[in-house]
Amino acid sequence: MTGATLGVLALTVAVAAFVQGVSGLGFALIVAPVAGLIDPGLVPVFVLGAMIPLNLYVAWRERQSLDLRGAGWITAARLTATPAGLALLWLVPEGDLGAVVGGATVLAAVVSLVVPSFVPGRGAYVGAGVVTGLTETATGVGGPPLALVYQHRPPAELRATVAACFLVGEVASLALLFGTGRGSADDLGWALLLLPALALGACMSRLVHRRVDAGKMRAFVLVFALVSGVVLIAGG
Repeated sequence: MTGATLGVLALTVAVAAFVQGVSGLGFALIVAPVAGLIDPGLVPVFVLGAMIPLNLYVAWRERQSLDLRGAGWITAARLTATPAGLALLWLVPEGDLGAVVGGATVLAAVVSLVVPSFVPGRGAYVGAGVVTGLTETATGVGGPPLALVYQHRPPAELRATVAACFLVGEVASLALLFGTGRGSADDLGWALLLLPALALGACMSRLVHRRVDAGKMRAFVLVFALVSGVVLIAGG
């Protein structure tokens, strides 16, 4: 990876960490398409590894707003679906993974933009957990289903609950990926190298997360994801 490429990835990670720290989602939607364009092998291990410290920070910062009931149902369903997400990695050739990431990103963005308002219940929690387990394990992108469930809840509740669900799911996905030989220590090395960029974005989000309109920020993330996903599909 050249210095210029590493700089682009670092800037992307910093921006994505800021966006997720403010709105509760967006890191994987922003980073996965860019990482896939740079090197498809970075997806999903690099994305999952980079998100762990970010979500640990956000979950702690917003811990008083955590929805324990919803997080419990989502996590149980997400862990159940994780092996199926791994199966997608075995079925899809590495050269086509970028297109898969792009397709998953576009689909998630479109669904998130057009879904009508609803009150979440057990079925919504379980459904979001299953879809997240599939897509996050295979591509590193799992936020949109969770955002859909909490899109009409207070922003702090969305940020806290999504971060907590991500934390458990990311550890489980990485353990399964490494346990089956689909994970590379080099990818986690890139995540550690870019930790300062992630920390910068997360710290900046602390300055404004209570003042920025989270609804507008989420819309921006999803539009960006739509464009990035289309570019990634075209590149593949």
